[in-house]
Amino acid sequence: MFFNYKKNRVWAENLSIVMQIGLTMAGCIVFCFFVGLYIDKWIGTKGIFVTVFTVLGVVGGAITVYRQILKIIGTGEGKK
Repeated sequence: MFFNYKKNRVWAENLSIVMQIGLTMAGCIVFCFFVGLYIDKWIGTKGIFVTVFTVLGVVGGAITVYRQILKIIGTGEGKK
């Protein structure tokens, strides 16, 4: 067997957490970028909404990642 899950369980769980956090952040940024791009093309502006929505994607992604981390470490603020 290539990957012994029992031996590397902690490592695999930590890797999945890091991948989830990275993909969440990237997904928020990319989604907001394309929303801003669509609005710019629709209205006819040149990059204003791309910039605004990309910044909103970074902020929204950071808030989402922060909540995920709180939920993982088990503090009271992240539990719902």
